Formats: sequence, C-alpha cells, structure tokens
Amino acid sequence: MSLAGAALRGAPWKAAAISGGVLAATSFGMGVLLPGSADLTWALCLGITMFTLVAAVGAIGKPNVADRVTRQARLWSLKHPFKFALYPGAGAAVLMYPVQLILDGEGMFGAAFDALWGGAVVYLIAGVLALALRGRAGSKPA
Repeated sequence: MSLAGAALRGAPWKAAAISGGVLAATSFGMGVLLPGSADLTWALCLGITMFTLVAAVGAIGKPNVADRVTRQARLWSLKHPFKFALYPGAGAAVLMYPVQLILDGEGMFGAAFDALWGGAVVYLIAGVLALALRGRAGSKPA
C-alpha cells in the first residue's frame, strides 16, 4: 500500500476535484431539470468515483515525470495494476460511506454495503485502466 500511496503523491488533485465536482453537479442538475427525482446521494457518489479515477489515472499517466521515488512507485503501479487499484478503491469507499450514511439514511450496515460496492467498482475500473496503461512501464504483460 505504501508504493501505491507514493505513486498517488503526484496525482492531479485539483483536476480530480474539479472533474468530480462538475460531474456531481451535472448529475444532480439533470435530475432537477428532467422528469423524475434528483438524487443527491447518487450525484455525490458519482462525483467521488470520478474524483478517485482521475486521480488514479493521472498519477500513473506519466510514469517518468517525477522525482526518483515517485517515478519508481509509478512504475511499480503500472507493473502491478490491481494492487495499485486497491488504494483508489478503498479511498472511494471511505469517502462514499459518510455520504451514504448521512444522506441516504440506510443505517450503518446498508451504507457500508453500498460504499463497499462503490469502492469495488472504482477498484475494477482503476485496475483495468492501469492495466491498459501498463505498456508505459516498459514491461510486457505476464
């Protein structure tokens, strides 16, 4: 986990926050404008998903641009994409839990279940995207 955290050290946090916020606002706005009900919980969890994915892909998108430690951690992340994806997946689940707990009113266990599912989706998408970027690490797929 420390290597995945080191790889995320140089993530584009500002771009991730902006893209997550824009997606959440757009999702909620479309729910208000279009027929049906606007779901704030869905919009915020969608924004959290986009935030973590942009940060994860941005962190490993340019593996050779950084200081030596971050560069080595990024190369490790590209060689081990699903180990790296654990960090964004866990981060998304941790961020989604209070949203689910407070806004959705499902209780502790229902909110934890929904947050874990959201984290699992982020884990899977981040792992597949990191696998797609694997060629940048200079290694051949196993």
